[in-house]
Amino acid sequence: MKLLKSAACALLMPMMIAPAAADEITILAGNLPPMFLEGGDGREAEIITATLEKCGHSATFEIQPFTRHWESFKSGKGDAVSTVPVGMPVDGTASEVYIHYQNGVSFLSDSGAAYEGLEDLAGKKVIGFKGAEAIIPGLADHTGSFADYREVTDQITQSRSLFGGRVDAIIGDGMLFAEYNRQLQGQTDLRFDPNQPVTFKAVFDSSPYTMAFRNPAHAEDFNRCFAELEADGTIAKINTAWVDKYRDNLGTSYLNY
Repeated sequence: MKLLKSAACALLMPMMIAPAAADEITILAGNLPPMFLEGGDGREAEIITATLEKCGHSATFEIQPFTRHWESFKSGKGDAVSTVPVGMPVDGTASEVYIHYQNGVSFLSDSGAAYEGLEDLAGKKVIGFKGAEAIIPGLADHTGSFADYREVTDQITQSRSLFGGRVDAIIGDGMLFAEYNRQLQGQTDLRFDPNQPVTFKAVFDSSPYTMAFRNPAHAEDFNRCFAELEADGTIAKINTAWVDKYRDNLGTSYLNY
């Protein structure tokens, strides 16, 4: 009898310690280059993919216009959704913070400006991304002092406006702005020089984001594996590599990378 019990335990133990089944997880993501690029590349996509692969899962990204991806998730699409502001109510189980964006002020380096804070933008023409006043703490308290302030959905318009001399400064995430600048470079039909040097100043606190998963076990896996990758330096390595791609625009102001 003891022999039979020992044999049964020996059979059960591998089953008890076997890892959870690997899943292919469809993630709804916002169209935010270079955080998400075609083919599953991008700073944020790389962090998510590395984290899920650490847990034995795989990631497939479905790119949608930013904010619409949240609504699609709420309607029942996808297994997870990315870039969720901390505290925003969404369905599913929220992860811990896995990425920060860095909003700030970008301007032409040759303008002679400094822009160390929002008060330095008084009397200046400024463009922000759509919803910036509602998202960035303190911004709405200063826009009334700007000579002109407007927000645009198509962020490449920001780059065109700055290089074309129509505005003095841009408010938004420095890496996104740098990517749109890169997209303009090499175009020959422009009425401005898209290669003008740009300076970025991180005058705002960074913005933290979480994931949301329909399956609570996926959220638990994500948190555990992200913590492991953060501890071994993998996450910092990914972030640094992406900042390096835009170092000419970002300097050392982007999250101190």
